[in-house]
Amino acid sequence: MAITQLTDRQPIEIRAAAPSDRAAVLDLMAASLGWSSDGRHEAFFDWKHAQNPFGRSPAWVAVDGGEVVGFRTFLRWEHRTPEGRVLPAVRAVDTATRPSHQGRGIFRRLTLRALDDLRSQGVAFVFNTPNDRSRPGYLKMGWTAVGRLDAGVRVASLASVARLARARVPADLWSVPSQGGRPAPEVLADPGLADLLGSARPATGLATHRTPDYLRWRYGFAPLAYRAVTVDHDVRSGLAVFRVRRRGAALECALCDVVAPEGNSRVQRTLVRTVARECGADYLIRIGGPAVDRSGFVRAPGQGPMLTWFALADDPPGGRPNDWALALGDVELF
Repeated sequence: MAITQLTDRQPIEIRAAAPSDRAAVLDLMAASLGWSSDGRHEAFFDWKHAQNPFGRSPAWVAVDGGEVVGFRTFLRWEHRTPEGRVLPAVRAVDTATRPSHQGRGIFRRLTLRALDDLRSQGVAFVFNTPNDRSRPGYLKMGWTAVGRLDAGVRVASLASVARLARARVPADLWSVPSQGGRPAPEVLADPGLADLLGSARPATGLATHRTPDYLRWRYGFAPLAYRAVTVDHDVRSGLAVFRVRRRGAALECALCDVVAPEGNSRVQRTLVRTVARECGADYLIRIGGPAVDRSGFVRAPGQGPMLTWFALADDPPGGRPNDWALALGDVELF
């Protein structure tokens, strides 16, 4: 008599990541996301998830037979309301599933486990800007599509217009070296930074809780080569942070943050013009602002990332476009 041996597939374990998982997680990320072998991606991962002043990133793994086959992490963040209340939040960022295990619901299981844990920690909401491929999965899990973060563009020349028209690919992660301004870490080390932030006008919606520690971390990772300009070499008089990156045939200047005392519009225009003059890019790009303004920006219809949101606390703000007042530095990298 023939005997057929039946073997059950071993259940995949979903659990919080432990420090001992680090090597396996990095190996999974490299295998799944095509990281370079020069160490920059690993250093970027550590900067993002271990050095963040808002706190270390909580993470979860999927384990099959002792092997890490899935990973999911959320970047801790803080948002400040116009009234001055600081809300703990997280941004849905890095995730990977080993190719041999795709199609088994690992991404969904990791995410749902993470949401339960984050809710118990008092996190108010999750926000992210998923691409067209991953957004449907988030929406199926209950995320809200808040709306598009309108992009504004300031073009340097007619030749730049042609290069911009051909730039139909995502911007590179790594920056192109620029001699404009000064290295952002050098500018942000100025003790007058606290005075500038203290004098800035409150945002009209949810905005990143900008502290000196946050800005020094956010723009301090050397391989991203952030630059900064000030007014009269005094950070207290106003600050703009940018970086130059390649997008196809064009050089793009990401205008990440502009901070002026009391929201002074004249100072803001001066900072923008200084960046445009010194950055050497084909165009500047930013998030928000009017359709056309005096600093030369024009809204680019249909451009800009799509913001999505998931509430973890009872009735937090964030589900409507008017709830937000984000800058490009909040969304251009993570």
